Amino acid sequence: MKKRTQFSSPKLKIDFGVEIGIKNSSVQIVSLYKKEELKNKLVLGVVNFPPRQIGPFLSEILTLGVPDDDGKCILIIPDKEIAKLGGKLY
Repeated sequence: MKKRTQFSSPKLKIDFGVEIGIKNSSVQIVSLYKKEELKNKLVLGVVNFPPRQIGPFLSEILTLGVPDDDGKCILIIPDKEIAKLGGKLY
């Protein structure tokens, strides 16, 4: 009997502004975030890495986070809503 693997990572569509556009990302955050919490949330990501196949999903960017005490991912987010979409990290 074949067993099907569950793919539990959220698939995010992240808008990086006019210059870069909307990119797909797979993130390991299901234990700390609900889908509703992520809608319209500003996040940081790296767009100049090559895409990676994550299970059946092609992740085009690296969404940035840091670990909590249990090693679960906490997203890195700008602390001001005025952050420019697609702005460079520095």
